[in-house]
Amino acid sequence: MTLARISTDEYEDFRRFLEDACGILLGADKHYLVQSRLGRVVSEAGLASLGELVGRLRRERSGGALREQVVEAMTTNETFWFRDRHPFRIFSEQILPGYVERKQRSLRVWSAACSTGQEPYSISMTTQDYLAANPGRAIDVQIVATDISPAVLAEAEAGYYDAMAVSRGLPEDIRSRYFEKDQAHWEERWQVCVEIRRRVRFTRGNLLADYAALGRFDVIFCRNVLIYFSSQSKKDIIRRMADILNPGGYLFLGASEAITQYSDAFEMLRCNPGVVYRKK
Repeated sequence: MTLARISTDEYEDFRRFLEDACGILLGADKHYLVQSRLGRVVSEAGLASLGELVGRLRRERSGGALREQVVEAMTTNETFWFRDRHPFRIFSEQILPGYVERKQRSLRVWSAACSTGQEPYSISMTTQDYLAANPGRAIDVQIVATDISPAVLAEAEAGYYDAMAVSRGLPEDIRSRYFEKDQAHWEERWQVCVEIRRRVRFTRGNLLADYAALGRFDVIFCRNVLIYFSSQSKKDIIRRMADILNPGGYLFLGASEAITQYSDAFEMLRCNPGVVYRKK
């Protein structure tokens, strides 16, 4: 179901609402995306146009059900296991050993915009592999995973994935070690095992909101997210992430993202292949 033709004024008004609500900055030519993703939402709300939808959204309190539906519909939840590989190799081969050698007993990791959980669980599995390969070099890794969408967080916390989701970037040997097939379900699906899930805590979080309640971190994964924000929002997000990173902490961004023009709080480490930013 798609929306009828969207006027220029309606589209611009919706663009402003979406950026204010969750930081997503729509391009000037994404009318088709709005039409395809919001058609059902508009129809089920008993509204006739995008303009009526925006009007109701502006009258609704923050956190209202309709607002959540719209943000969820417009949020891209594209993700897969061990995406780009390099960050997880760097985490396993450089970051974890470094903290262990400094005799740090625990490590806090934030997976920002975690979607349906593939990234935080990939971090947890990487940790488990490291600990198994290095007996006696114990470190307690705690992973906090946040997303703006309650629906995807619920899916992530349950840890169930269908055959298609499991096939996206997940090596067979890792699946055999860290997943259990759900024998009771009518379709083929797998659940992340308990030892991997217990390391991850899922909680709702908006990158435009305050981070103080999350605590402090040693490592932040914020990958393939900043591309959706305005330059000012990127600068603000990175500044506040630097504020909650411990000295010498690490920030992972997406392969096409950089922070040079947004912050001087980090130094870039080239890991050949891959890049990570370390707080000065």
